[in-house]
Amino acid sequence: MTQNLPSPASPLKIGTRGSPLALAQAYETRRRLAAAFDLAPEAFDIVVIKTSGDNQALIAADKPLKELGGKGLFTKEIEEDLLSGAIDIAVHSMKDMPVAQPAGLLLDCYLPREDVRDAFVSPKFSRLQDLAPGAVVGTSSLRRRAQLMNRRPDLQVVEFRGNVQTRLKKLNEGVAECTFLAMAGLNRLAMADVPATAIETTDMLPAVAQGAIGIERRGDDSRVAAMLEAIHDVTTGQRLAAERAFLAALDGSCETPIAGLAELNGGTLRLRGEVLRPDGSQAIAEDQTCAIEDGADLGRDMAAKLLATAGPGFFDWRQ
Repeated sequence: MTQNLPSPASPLKIGTRGSPLALAQAYETRRRLAAAFDLAPEAFDIVVIKTSGDNQALIAADKPLKELGGKGLFTKEIEEDLLSGAIDIAVHSMKDMPVAQPAGLLLDCYLPREDVRDAFVSPKFSRLQDLAPGAVVGTSSLRRRAQLMNRRPDLQVVEFRGNVQTRLKKLNEGVAECTFLAMAGLNRLAMADVPATAIETTDMLPAVAQGAIGIERRGDDSRVAAMLEAIHDVTTGQRLAAERAFLAALDGSCETPIAGLAELNGGTLRLRGEVLRPDGSQAIAEDQTCAIEDGADLGRDMAAKLLATAGPGFFDWRQ
């Protein structure tokens, strides 16, 4: 393996989006790889790739993600560069990743998971319950919108697109009284100054794979596979296997509000899942446990149970 390690003269190219959070995740990946193989940071190049999801006109339009092209907006160009060999690995926020990868690519390395919780962000309030009826809430997440309307149908929810900094700017401009971010993103950006309060998962179940960083590679690149194995976090992989199986069996698109969280306790995996109508008028949830190695099967079984409970009319809004 030693003779195949990257060097400043022949660096490993790490592909990423250019947002501050995406860059923070790419630098974390570089730090972990450098430490694992005792390499200088210069043995890695951070390659910024502009994706369709970074188009400022789309961000300014404040349209739902599903109307703009779904999760693939944030991955298409990066995966094209990975397939072409322009980059060697791609670093992703796992909650933004489609459940299936393009032919020739594998996603089997995860860094240790951060805080999975959502954050309530407001310069005036610290809890959703403190908002007055009719208050304007900003979010670009179909899941969060549906959960909000289910818990607080009296609120007015508006689209709030853009990266963390963009959304905070809109909040400060008074476009809404509060918004929601992922605690993981705030922690990775060391944004302790943001007026954020963590929401317990019992009150708002997070997105599938929230807080996790995934590293994608070419399936035939054995050198990279061996390097990534050294930084892969097994427990995060076990949790995501259950969550992403649940998502895939339910609906891997961005058209259905879905939440899911797997947690480990000894040799047991607990999986909680929720599916909602987009308007929040109906929410169906499940909470089950199994042996860790059976997590993916449980995810698929839970999805089937939720679909059966929902009945044939639950998704009629998609017709």
